[in-house]
Amino acid sequence: MITTAANAGDITQENYNFLQQHVYRTSGIVLDDNKHYLLEARLIPIVRKENLRTINDLCALIKATMAGRVSQDVVEAMTTNETLFFRDIVPFKVLRSSLLPPLIEERKASKKISFWSAASSSGQEAYSLAMMLCEMGLQDWNIDILGTDLNEKMVERARRGAFAQIEVNRGLPATHLVKYFERHDLEWRVKPILKRMVRFEKFDLRHSMRMMNGCDFVLCRNVLIYFDMDTKRSILQEISKTMSPGGYLLLGAAETTMNLSDAFERNAIEGASFYRKK
Repeated sequence: MITTAANAGDITQENYNFLQQHVYRTSGIVLDDNKHYLLEARLIPIVRKENLRTINDLCALIKATMAGRVSQDVVEAMTTNETLFFRDIVPFKVLRSSLLPPLIEERKASKKISFWSAASSSGQEAYSLAMMLCEMGLQDWNIDILGTDLNEKMVERARRGAFAQIEVNRGLPATHLVKYFERHDLEWRVKPILKRMVRFEKFDLRHSMRMMNGCDFVLCRNVLIYFDMDTKRSILQEISKTMSPGGYLLLGAAETTMNLSDAFERNAIEGASFYRKK
């Protein structure tokens, strides 16, 4: 018998501390001391799915099967997957009007441009980049858009490129929906013209990024805010190593490289902050 949400959400301080450590160890995400409500909202569905009584029982299961499926489910539940197409439209406008034109001129021979959408969630940002580039007439270029996320379920969703009506209603112009998506029952699926420009991989930003060389643009928005200072510094250092000379990093509005990395210089362009690799 499954208890009510209020009872299911009961958690001892010892188990709260355990979950803080577990989430930090496996994802780098810092869970503050006052996030009990967030734990309840994210973990009670797992409690019910596993036919357990409380979050305390869930903790006991994690401890018994430390590297098992339930442990991974908990970590993925605690990662934020909020996203939408053309999120915060200004950065896309700046890319199209100010940053991409000189690079396109410079790369006329190779016709190669690369993007990395870090923490790409279900793929809307990466597919938005692909649509923008198609609208600029670059669909025949050698475009490489890599989307990565720690959450394996999100990576699989992004690879499918299938979105519900409510998802395509968020930020996606109707003209782009008709042009770049096909209707399949209750889903809208990305057309091949976009899929061949985009790829998705599972990746932990705390790991070495040596394999990601030559990125012209890195979009790592609203990610650093979840890490402690040392982890932020390490991630920014690694990101700088992946980037082409003069490449640009885009962070979230509440994020900065200040006091974290001297590898970038801030460029304020049309209301958006891009950080150019020195």
